[in-house]
Amino acid sequence: MATSSTAQVSGRPRTVGERAGSVALYTVAVATALLFLVPFYLLIRNSLATDADLTGVNWKFFPSTLHWENISELFNDPAVPMARSMWNSLVVGVLGTAGQLLVCSLAGYALARVPYRHANKIFYAVLATLMIPSAVTFVPSFVLVSSLGWVSSLQGLIVPGLFSGFTAFLFRQYFLGFPKELEEAARIDGLGSWGTYWRIVVPNSTGFFSAIAVITFITNWNAFLWPLVIGQDQSSWTVQVALSTFTTAQTVNIHELFLAATVSILPLVLVFLFLQRYLVEGVAHTGIKG
Repeated sequence: MATSSTAQVSGRPRTVGERAGSVALYTVAVATALLFLVPFYLLIRNSLATDADLTGVNWKFFPSTLHWENISELFNDPAVPMARSMWNSLVVGVLGTAGQLLVCSLAGYALARVPYRHANKIFYAVLATLMIPSAVTFVPSFVLVSSLGWVSSLQGLIVPGLFSGFTAFLFRQYFLGFPKELEEAARIDGLGSWGTYWRIVVPNSTGFFSAIAVITFITNWNAFLWPLVIGQDQSSWTVQVALSTFTTAQTVNIHELFLAATVSILPLVLVFLFLQRYLVEGVAHTGIKG
């Protein structure tokens, strides 16, 4: 009886007010989606136009002629090694993300599971590093990297960012909620701390690792100030440094700038589309409440 009553209530015709509310909700959703897509439209439009089309008085939704040759012009520009810069960003993004996942997950696991009496003190010290402005550590980091001879090198771009106090904090919060029964069963089977971490904890935490990987990769890809200082040679430029060279005090290459920006965000769009579901899952597993 309760089931049939529920079915009758759910199957009743919607009132005028409910229909109006649904229409208003979908209208707002469509308008928001269109506003979100406007920057992407401008990027694509301006990428395939000429500087005359961009600076002309008469605005057109799309140029009368799409200049696909702008793509070859961008990658053949001798002043800006775009292809090399994107490769450098990809290497920095992938290796930096993998290294940070390994280092910070080990730190978080140790802080959450290793029975050490000073573990809380070390944890608070890690949290204290989050309160130090990056500008304070920028110069000492550069002096250290320079003394190692890593200026204009990929290791100079990657190694200083392998540890993040915030990422270690997120991993600790996650591992505190990880089922201890799985780890105890692994130890009964003869696995040590490293074997338990690598063969039990990591395979059962792929969702959270993927969420952190997405955030870290996007951060590494978008980094600008540190690559600008370290990458003093064109061969070590990242894509963000290459983008900045299209705007100088003398000239502004507008259509190449828009095209380079379009090309540079494609990897981020692909990463986000394939792994976006892990972002929500990862935040939920940290135990952080909004």
